[in-house]
Amino acid sequence: MPVSVRCAVGVLCLLLAAALLADLLTQHTPEGTNLMARLKPPFPLPGSSFSHLLGTDELGRDLLSRVLHGMRISFLIACAGTIAGMVLGVFLGFLAAQRRGWVDDVVLMLIDFNASLPFIIIALAILAFFGSGMTIIISIMAIYGWDRYARLSRNLARAALTEGYASALQALGAGAPRIYLRHILPNIAGVLIVNMTLNFPGTILLETSLSFLGVGVQPPMTSLGMLLGFGRDYLTTAWWIAVIPGTIIVVATLSISVLGDFVQNQLDGVIQRS
Repeated sequence: MPVSVRCAVGVLCLLLAAALLADLLTQHTPEGTNLMARLKPPFPLPGSSFSHLLGTDELGRDLLSRVLHGMRISFLIACAGTIAGMVLGVFLGFLAAQRRGWVDDVVLMLIDFNASLPFIIIALAILAFFGSGMTIIISIMAIYGWDRYARLSRNLARAALTEGYASALQALGAGAPRIYLRHILPNIAGVLIVNMTLNFPGTILLETSLSFLGVGVQPPMTSLGMLLGFGRDYLTTAWWIAVIPGTIIVVATLSISVLGDFVQNQLDGVIQRS
């Protein structure tokens, strides 16, 4: 395994562990204010405090606590949205491959429609109409990526149906759910997982963009995008409020992209050898 991939895996494990153990790694709450300690720089810069290792924001809230809890929310939304999008896309892709005809045409039309529009506009319209609850945000993340999974699963399922094992199962009287879920899906799971790792960074960036614009995660919850949005007004006086969560976003998405490229290369090698 290349050094870059090892580093990416290590960084991801570290970030996930920090997000899960956020309550144990800091002595402050993310919403606890202390105006006497506002805009303290990160340790060990001059004027910093050891009790606030990453500094404080404009209300004296501990930035380490806010960043760790923000990572938890951002990763939760991205993971849930990515998995939901994969499930929706695979279901519609299998449905199109099985039914064909007008069902296939409708699914392909929806795929083209979803891919042809700037999704940020669709997301803003949905949030303006339905509000910005956690369920709505996760649903938006699912809608963002479902078309890739649908097109991929449709094409792979149609290719599998032309192979001998699927035809034999049909001749033996196996139903469509059994063929797709117990035989076709395990054979294409590797390709879907690769696509999920490549789609995950985009999901994080979408959530970050919506929260940065103020229409995503709302207080009292916090996310990396919200922290980035709050810090843009203090770039010249308290750069750490925006730079630290922005750096974590870049490092997380880069690590996932490196891991996704490695998994894709490994899968391509397995396919070529077979």
